[in-house]
Amino acid sequence: MALSINNIFYGVGVAVLLSSCSVNKKYSRPELETPSSYRNTVKVTGDTISLPYKTFFKDAYLTALIEKALDKNKDISVAMMNLRQLDLSYKQAKLGLLPTAELSVSAARNYLSKSSLNGSLSEQFTGNQHMDDYSATLNFSWEADIWGKVAMQKESARANFFMQHENLSALRTRIVSQVAQAYYNLITLDEQLQVASRNIALSDTTLHMIKLQFESAQTNSLAVDQAEAQKKTAELLVPLAKQNIAIQENALSILCGSFPDSIARAATMEMTPFVESFPIGVPADMLSRRPDVRAAEYAVVVAHAGTGLAKAQMYPSLRLTPSIGTNSFQFDNWFDLPGSLVKNIAGNITQPIFQNKKLKTAYEVAKIEQEKSAEQFRLTVMTAVSEVSDALAKRQYANERVALIEQKKIALQKAVNDAMLLYRSGMANYLEVITAQNNSLQNDLEAISIQKERFDAATDLYRALGGGAD
Repeated sequence: MALSINNIFYGVGVAVLLSSCSVNKKYSRPELETPSSYRNTVKVTGDTISLPYKTFFKDAYLTALIEKALDKNKDISVAMMNLRQLDLSYKQAKLGLLPTAELSVSAARNYLSKSSLNGSLSEQFTGNQHMDDYSATLNFSWEADIWGKVAMQKESARANFFMQHENLSALRTRIVSQVAQAYYNLITLDEQLQVASRNIALSDTTLHMIKLQFESAQTNSLAVDQAEAQKKTAELLVPLAKQNIAIQENALSILCGSFPDSIARAATMEMTPFVESFPIGVPADMLSRRPDVRAAEYAVVVAHAGTGLAKAQMYPSLRLTPSIGTNSFQFDNWFDLPGSLVKNIAGNITQPIFQNKKLKTAYEVAKIEQEKSAEQFRLTVMTAVSEVSDALAKRQYANERVALIEQKKIALQKAVNDAMLLYRSGMANYLEVITAQNNSLQNDLEAISIQKERFDAATDLYRALGGGAD
């Protein structure tokens, strides 16, 4: 008996020693060929490694909305619950090396046949036609981690947890960007409403002047009709702008986790602080803080661990199943130690044979899945570089367009004033006045749209560089 126990302990020692072996190679990052610089570059203003929204967005109304959205947005709440689930899975995976224990307590009475050997012996020795069996057993089970399965399961669970954490960060950054864009859209709609109101007042002045000339027979009814149509063109913008404002406020309220309501904001676009500079550096360094890039790499780690686990399934497994307990056919002697003590030590090695083809196919599928994850990681990096380059280009050329549209605005405002003066002096007709006013209206609306593009480009660049919800 002593020799057998020694052999078993020897086998356990060998199993523990072999548990340091692993059939899977250590993870290494897929090769990336990132460019040394972006296609469009701007001056580096600092070595900031994050872009927290509270320092990036200077508008107090906007930062309050972002803070509310990060706290109450329902998508973020669901993502945080998913993260807690993965945290529990990771903690469970870390317990993989621990043995399992199970306590079993049973009591049974078996009425035996008098003609059977057990029945006759039971009646002879106990005086009863039945046989009782009382048992209490503590069973242990432990699989030796010979091929590093537990380590790979921990690696996969850990990577899954951090991948979800990065996905949550990406979601928070996306929510920040969406709130900022919705807020700037509201400011834009307010500006359009103000432009429409100014043009209505201007058109009303023009209409009043033309009506006076019509009454004094200095012009015809066509001029009055044209002036009234020009006024209606501006008036049509008012209900449309108010409708869009209400819809945008409702959407922004939902984004912030509340029911539709009015949104407090800056009075004018000029009063909205705007960030002019960004810390732009080498793509590989800047993109390392993008949560979607990090999440894509964690997906490769998960697939790498899955490949190792699929390979380990083709190798033999060693399981030890010792147990200890008490057993008696009489209740009074159930726990009469050591007479009722029962011990058992067992071990088995399992090697898949007929499943080999199936397991090998699963391993090949896992390898392909790992390669797909690596390619998706590379694509994510390429997309990230492209998004930064796109945002830089939009920002650069939007600034140029803003400068040009402002010059055009000055020229058109002068044209409107000159047309009115010339019309009063009889040196211009009403069509020239209406055309000048209409051109000025369209230019003002275009200027607002370009300014909105400028705000959006800055927000897109903030998100493309990784953003930050802290």
